[in-house]
Amino acid sequence: MRLSVRAAARAALPAAALLLAGCGTGSGAEQPAAGSSAADAVTRAVEKSESVTSLHYRVTGQFPERGRIADEGTVRTKPVVASLRTTNLSGDERGTTELRLVGGVLYGSATSDMVERIGGRHWINYGPAANFTTDSGLRMDVGSLRDQVGRNPAREAAFLATAQDVKKVGDEKVDGTDTTHYAGTAAIDDLRTSLKEIEDKATREGRERSLDQYDKAGVDELTLDVWIDGDDRVKRVRTQGFGRHGALDLTFTFLEYGKSVTVRAPRPDDTADLRKPLEKNGS
Repeated sequence: MRLSVRAAARAALPAAALLLAGCGTGSGAEQPAAGSSAADAVTRAVEKSESVTSLHYRVTGQFPERGRIADEGTVRTKPVVASLRTTNLSGDERGTTELRLVGGVLYGSATSDMVERIGGRHWINYGPAANFTTDSGLRMDVGSLRDQVGRNPAREAAFLATAQDVKKVGDEKVDGTDTTHYAGTAAIDDLRTSLKEIEDKATREGRERSLDQYDKAGVDELTLDVWIDGDDRVKRVRTQGFGRHGALDLTFTFLEYGKSVTVRAPRPDDTADLRKPLEKNGS
């Protein structure tokens, strides 16, 4: 028996494939910051937030083609171990799926209509590589999914630091935490051009992948809001725009930094490896 991998790709991955970043509110009394102080404050917070060893966050809002969402992610950065639960609250793909990245291997939960097709198993093994060939000969690229589950989404806040109109909005509370709110707008083309100035390859490529997701959604300009807490870390990020298939309005809230993270791989006997014939899975 051979697994229909095209169906598997549609069923197991729709939510995380489109996940972007965002958080906050775009309104409030504007208080222009002196000189580049607003951009400097955002840059410092991004650098500190990206250097953490672990984080826990949630994302809510709306994404073109996905509709309303409510997701939650946990990441340990070195070595990368991560879990991302993605929930579609509207549309044809309504429901919850999960991605796990453990030991360099990407796993995705199977939707209820896929379980029977993969021999009663509830997970799919996508392997340790971004690109691979399935048992049936289909070439697959899961690089963007690996990035989505394993990334630190605080990197989205870095785009605000390059906005020409970045400004301090004021002091606000986020989930009971005192924060300072910054806001601005930026064109995707300008953000992509600014990446050429980043020397660190991993940082540059990570932000390129974020911009690729906005491009795929047809978004050409972002309205960005970032809330920074008293420890100079990103507490919340909101990203807004308009794409070919509707509005983008996503809010990331960072719940914890530096806490212990444990993510386990699914049981081998409950997992279908797309690179093997189904009858040889679990052996």
